[in-house]
Amino acid sequence: MNKEDLIKMPLEAKIVYSEQIIQEALKKYKKTAIAWTGGKDSTLLLWLVRRVCQANPWPLPSVIFINEGDSFEEILAFIKEVSKKWEISVIELKNEDILKQVTKVGDIIKVEKLDEINKRELKKLGFNEKEFPFEPESFIGNHLMKTLPLNTFIKKNNIRALFTAIRWDEQEARKEETYFSPREIPSHIRVHPILHFKERDIWNAIIKYNIPFNKLYAQGYRSLGTKSTTFKVADIPAWEQDLENTQERAGRAQDKEAIMQRLRDLGYM
Repeated sequence: MNKEDLIKMPLEAKIVYSEQIIQEALKKYKKTAIAWTGGKDSTLLLWLVRRVCQANPWPLPSVIFINEGDSFEEILAFIKEVSKKWEISVIELKNEDILKQVTKVGDIIKVEKLDEINKRELKKLGFNEKEFPFEPESFIGNHLMKTLPLNTFIKKNNIRALFTAIRWDEQEARKEETYFSPREIPSHIRVHPILHFKERDIWNAIIKYNIPFNKLYAQGYRSLGTKSTTFKVADIPAWEQDLENTQERAGRAQDKEAIMQRLRDLGYM
């Protein structure tokens, strides 16, 4: 089935197709994990994987949450609330070496005070300055605060497949993604079961199946990133907005989009 046909499928067919991808991944890979951001897409993905595991003899994959040091309090509370309701143990990933130097976004990080791992990663990015500001959504910030903790976890735990909740229609950099996407450093497979969902499908599924969602969406946020770079785009709930004719990530830092491919090459989502 081609991409256009997948996107045009009714919601129930999309869910079935997603569950088939999840089943295929769980049969093939023994050590797996799910990236959960607390956003609408990854919560739907977690719901799907959990449902598949409950209907089969598979344990739920490890559930990871990357705390980049600038999270909405509402996201942290949501993760805690839903993990308790669904009886899920969540592994929180952080770059503690960076965070011990900062208390807020914009604080200056001294390279000489960092450990050898972070210094090595900065050299990999071609960064040779003595200091830099703490900005989790910058190119350097994304790599050190998100990609590095994630890759460290994958390598340390020998994760063979990582489930993520990206979609084809979410942003330009993800239009050519595949359901099973090999990554080299560290070696593993990214599994993307909801690629064929549109933003409207996400909300239709959440509403139909009474899936929990963060209250920030009811306040007008469409897409959730870091607290300092994410803004609501309207005063009505996300699902009531014109999802088909407006940008989903309009309330997010736009320079992020320009560096997505560079981040992907380093192991970002």
